[in-house]
Amino acid sequence: MNEKFDLQDYMNKGVERVVSEALKATLRDPRESAFMLGFAKASRAASKKRRLAEDKGEHIPPFLIASITSRCNLHCAGCYSRSSHATTDAEPVKQLTGEEWLRIFDEADELGISFILLAGGEPMLRRDIIEAAGKKQDILFPIFTNGTFIDEKYFALFDKCRNLLPVMSIEGNREITDIRRGTGIYDRLISNMDELKRRGLIFGASVTVTTRNYREVTSEEFLDSLSDRGCKAVIYVEYVPVTEESTELAPTDAERDFLMQEIHRLRRERPDMVYISFPGDEKSSGGCVAAGRGFFLINSHGGAEPCPFSPYSDVNVRNSSLHDAMRSPLFRALQSGDILLDDHKGGCVLYEKRELVESLLMQG
Repeated sequence: MNEKFDLQDYMNKGVERVVSEALKATLRDPRESAFMLGFAKASRAASKKRRLAEDKGEHIPPFLIASITSRCNLHCAGCYSRSSHATTDAEPVKQLTGEEWLRIFDEADELGISFILLAGGEPMLRRDIIEAAGKKQDILFPIFTNGTFIDEKYFALFDKCRNLLPVMSIEGNREITDIRRGTGIYDRLISNMDELKRRGLIFGASVTVTTRNYREVTSEEFLDSLSDRGCKAVIYVEYVPVTEESTELAPTDAERDFLMQEIHRLRRERPDMVYISFPGDEKSSGGCVAAGRGFFLINSHGGAEPCPFSPYSDVNVRNSSLHDAMRSPLFRALQSGDILLDDHKGGCVLYEKRELVESLLMQG
């Protein structure tokens, strides 16, 4: 790794860019713009906390993924979470309570973590946790949802707590979305978007990029349809194959290069929305930013994992602080070795090298 590369500086500037673009995207909405101005101030204070920690030899990531439930009502084609049994149909047992998650959010706030991505399963099934998140106004909570549980109570909560940002999963047009997610899902998402716009609430879209939709989801027609409905952020997630049958869905290097070129263009030409690619910035960030370099994940039972595609854990926040979880033996081994910096074929180095991650876990 290049010794001149300053990861904390890179991550802080990345956060500043996202916040700056979000401010631009909300200028026409006084309430949203007022919230984003307040969040920008809180984000700068959080960046200062992380920089002070870095100067003392401790790296604090700006992002955390909170997988608040393992239950989901949909069976999306090629779902990595179901393939790894992280998502199920059954009512989960012994998952973290709303009070335990609020403690984690409090610790994250104290450490200087600016963004906590609420995921699942389907996170909207845990209204108690989302309500707890709404109380932490200095943290922005993108909620990665399939959109099927957004109801009047959620609309009211989003209006009251502007730090809660629904990010709905959509695959492109109606045909592509319904093929992967189920008949009628596209129309439900569009209905949600229209209602969010009517109420003056901002939202984002999460797009799983595959060989089948990478041109569709970067097309002017698709992006116009989102922008016209008030969408302010598009998060592109490259598909990671979890079975031999789904390998053909993973974007090739040429298709990933096309995606990144388009994202750079969109950032220049369409400032009405924020564009984020995961894990598209790995090359410019000096390698994979999982395992606490830029983010890590807490699963629904409290285990601290490197990332959604690497479900391995050697510490649980039920009997450990969030701060100590960031310094787990597994995370330290991944950060100190070369695995996060290695070249790899697909979108996730940790998934591709999962046998090596498993061996590190056994050594710990």
